[in-house]
Amino acid sequence: MDEVKQIVADIREGTIKPIYFLMGEEPYFVDKLAEYIGDTILTEEEKGFNQMVIYGKEVGIDDIVSAAKRYPMMSERQVVIVKEAQHLSRTIEDLTPYAENPQLSTVLVICYKYKKLDRRKKLHKAIRQHGVVFESKKLYENQVSDWIRTLLKGKGYTISLKAAILLVEYLGTDLSRINNEVDKLLLVLPKGTEIGPADIEEHIGISKDYNNFELKKAIGEKDVAKAARIIHYFSENPKDNPFVVTITLLHSFFSQLLQYHGLKDHSPKSVASALKISPYFVSEYQTAARNYPMKRVSQIVSELREMDLKGKGVGASNMSQADLLKELLVKII
Repeated sequence: MDEVKQIVADIREGTIKPIYFLMGEEPYFVDKLAEYIGDTILTEEEKGFNQMVIYGKEVGIDDIVSAAKRYPMMSERQVVIVKEAQHLSRTIEDLTPYAENPQLSTVLVICYKYKKLDRRKKLHKAIRQHGVVFESKKLYENQVSDWIRTLLKGKGYTISLKAAILLVEYLGTDLSRINNEVDKLLLVLPKGTEIGPADIEEHIGISKDYNNFELKKAIGEKDVAKAARIIHYFSENPKDNPFVVTITLLHSFFSQLLQYHGLKDHSPKSVASALKISPYFVSEYQTAARNYPMKRVSQIVSELREMDLKGKGVGASNMSQADLLKELLVKII
């Protein structure tokens, strides 16, 4: 995120490069940077003749180079944005001659989602010399809740840590999806609001009491009654609580718990760093470790793999989600 801020700051100050190669596994930052460049560098009057958006599905490298070599009309610069450039992965190195000698009056933006350039090859080196190579990396779960808080702060809102974690538990680490849900939430909440779990439940439809976050916590505490209530709720609302999400989260939790048992240093800071979790969750792992010895955790991880296969119909094609969830709880607790 710091690199994104630096690129934006440089453009605001007038330090504009002829090539921006935006690549990586997290499409959100690629889209946002391309959008910012497209909105910022040219005035509305200049955009009509000097801004072009083309798609990697529809063009080749020669078309991109041809567009980039055009001269701007009644403007200092032109902007060429290539979206879906990952479709050109087989021929992307053919862009090297242009990257070695780019048109200085053109700002060429390449959106190369889900892929990366080979750092050893000439194209990467040429772009680094004359422009910007930005790699958009997936955020870890413990980073996403901080990102949500930063996002909302920029929009004039705050959010409680539990509400932010609830969003991550329900929506995962897909930043675009989270951003869309947050935008819907802000339509109904006045600026300056501190968003809490009740707001998430009312306006997004995520239950603050019956969700995977609370299930994981109940299982870690061996609170059978609470875990059973959540499992029953999931059984009654299967579309909103798919089994695959539950089994994936629990497998991740117990795999991390196995890792926790293997740590020499169990201080909160060390645990949060090693497991890549928010410090907010460390106490849950400490409690779960007391309830589930290392040998038992290893058995549970193996049993969860079997349950995952059953959830996919392997050896249990006629099992309902309710039966899968009941068996899951019995196997763990």
